[in-house]
Order: sequence, then C-alpha cells, then structure tokens
Amino acid sequence: MSKLIIGRYIPGDGPVYRMDPRGKLLATFIFIAIVFLANNWQTYAIACGFCLLAVIATKLPLKTFLQGIRPLVWLILFTALLQLVFTTGGHVYWHWGIFSITSFGLVNSIFIFLRFLMVILISTVLTLTTMPLEIAAGMESLLKPLKYLHVPVEQIALVMAIALRFVPTLMDQTVKIMNAQRTRGVDFNEGGLIQRAKAFVPIIVPLFIESLNVALDLSIAMEARGYQDDKPRSRYRSLHWSHYDLYNLGFFVLLTVLLIIFREH
Repeated sequence: MSKLIIGRYIPGDGPVYRMDPRGKLLATFIFIAIVFLANNWQTYAIACGFCLLAVIATKLPLKTFLQGIRPLVWLILFTALLQLVFTTGGHVYWHWGIFSITSFGLVNSIFIFLRFLMVILISTVLTLTTMPLEIAAGMESLLKPLKYLHVPVEQIALVMAIALRFVPTLMDQTVKIMNAQRTRGVDFNEGGLIQRAKAFVPIIVPLFIESLNVALDLSIAMEARGYQDDKPRSRYRSLHWSHYDLYNLGFFVLLTVLLIIFREH
C-alpha cells in the first residue's frame, strides 16, 4: 500500500512538468476515451507506444512506475481472468460447466489487461507530474462553462484536490497502523480468508478516527485562512498554455487518427 504512487507528486524537470495542467487533464481524458478504439494487435501496439512515450517524457525512472503498478497487478489480473473464463467464441481450448477458455476469450483478456495497464499509467503520469492544487485549478478552469448551469465548479475542484492530496497520506497512515498492530502480535497473513478479514478490523477504527482528525484540522486551517465557498478567490499561480501543450494535444490527435485507421471495422 505504501508503494502505491497514484495521487503522489514527485518533483522533476521533464517535458511533461512544463505543460499546463489543463493540457494534461485533457490529454488524460482523451486517452482514456480513445483507448477503447483499439480492438486488434496493431492498435494496441500503437496505444502502448504512445503510453510509453508519455512515461519517458516524465524523465522519471521506469521502476517508479513499475513499483506503483505492482500493488494493482493482481486486481488487473483478476479482471482479465474473469474475461478469460466467461468470454466465448472462437476455438475452445478448455471447457468445464459455465467456464471455458477460448481463443477469443484469451485475446480479449490480454486486451483488457493492456487497457487497464495503460489507463493506470496515463493517470499516474498526470498525478506524478502535477501538484494537487494545479489539478484542481485546471479542473476548475475546464469546468468553468458549467457555472452558467449553476454547477458548484469551485467546490467540485476543491474536493478533488483534497482527495488527491490526502489519499496517499491515509495510505501511509494505514501502513503505520498495521505496523503498530504487528508489534502487538497481530498476524495479517495467518489463517483463512475470514480470519484474515477479521484481523483487519482493528485497522478500520483508528484509520476512521485519523480521517476525522485530518478533516477537522483541514477545516480549521481553511477557516483560519478565511475560506468561503460563496466568495471569489484569487490565484497564487496563473495557468498559461505553452507550445508543450500544443505538441501534446497534437500527439493525441495523431494517436486518435492512427487508431481509427488501423482498427478493425
């Protein structure tokens, strides 16, 4: 859990760091949407290539991304396994009751695994290279037209910024609580599934209390700084588009065109 890097910001000087947060948010949303256009080996190879270029553009060590993905690999594999045994079509390799392994299911499970992996990588690139406050400012700027529909854009952006900021903090706190419980003799790897689940009960209560304490401290800090949700706020950092953002959006337009050309119709 302490190795999960989604939501964490790591300082750096790669080209991705010089981009406007609005450009990175748009690029992330575009990629998550167009990755569903991939439906064969050629299109998935193109999408994986673009995803790898985004990772390289951060200039962060590749092992940083691998260590962050490792805790989620089992969840991705479980999803791919469900796709493997419940998808029918093509040549049947194995069959038992409602379960079967077919050529179509095998290919589809690999595609699902790659799709989840790419979405997690692109989302990680966004959070690793953008501070939570910048993400909130970018989100608020992109959602600004919704103000005319009386949507509380500032509050939504603030909630997202707080979530991105404190999710890693709560994960670290969970690890500390688990270590404290281990020193008291609790073994989280002992017994069957039900016994292991019961061993996690002593973690929930202190983690819930710690979450309330963090929320209380944050609310006091916001009140001390004069925050009011119905008042206009000034910005310490102003957002500016640069040529890096134009290059970035151009790359994703090119990716969309390539996926449309090479996908099976």
